[in-house]
Amino acid sequence: MSKLETADEGAIVFLHACSHNPTGFDLNIGQWKELLTLTQKKKFIPYFDMAYQGFASGNPDRDGEAVRLFADAGVPLCLGTSFAKNMGLYGTRTGTFSIVCDSPKEAQAVQSQLDFIARNTYSSPALHGSKFAEIILGDKELKAEWYEDLLTMSGRIRSMREQFVAGLYKAGSPHNWDHILQQIGMFAFTGIGPNKCKELVDDHHVYLTMNGRISVAGLNPNNLDYVINAVHQVTKDGRN
Repeated sequence: MSKLETADEGAIVFLHACSHNPTGFDLNIGQWKELLTLTQKKKFIPYFDMAYQGFASGNPDRDGEAVRLFADAGVPLCLGTSFAKNMGLYGTRTGTFSIVCDSPKEAQAVQSQLDFIARNTYSSPALHGSKFAEIILGDKELKAEWYEDLLTMSGRIRSMREQFVAGLYKAGSPHNWDHILQQIGMFAFTGIGPNKCKELVDDHHVYLTMNGRISVAGLNPNNLDYVINAVHQVTKDGRN
């Protein structure tokens, strides 16, 4: 908020709608309302990135709460969504880009610009990924099954997060890992420093980014104990 207070009026502000990458810390609805007030005051144009809808709470409608809050307040906004994660459509570039405009005239002008960009960027995208999404979203039974699958997947990720932290404590880790339990979605911001991250990658082949972000979705019952042991061994004498 302090950074946004000093931002230029009318700036485009990039926001993660849910399952924040890389931190895993999402704003609560009260914090989103504070951000909405500041957005209206400074006439920001929010650009929401919603790549993980349904992977935070397990419910796509709940994960879209922040976007609806801003749209219902009449704030012009941009929204990028992806079906790569929540429908497993990796490699098909299937998603949507939406802009909420102030009037039909403005919408027509924006659409012409988007058409121009699309034509010069990729012309005609592949259809098969979007057809899968269209079939699932357009069929009541399939959509309900997809919602159940999202609940299952988000629950599995949450379970891996809990087991990972519990395993570190059971192994005797001297550090506090509770922040990982407070995070949500596919990623965990572990607090492990770059030197230790490099050691994990080079010596144990546990792959994470050098800022300490790890994919919780990459954990499973077959590799969980190995990852826990590797992290414990590397961080015994400190996390930096």
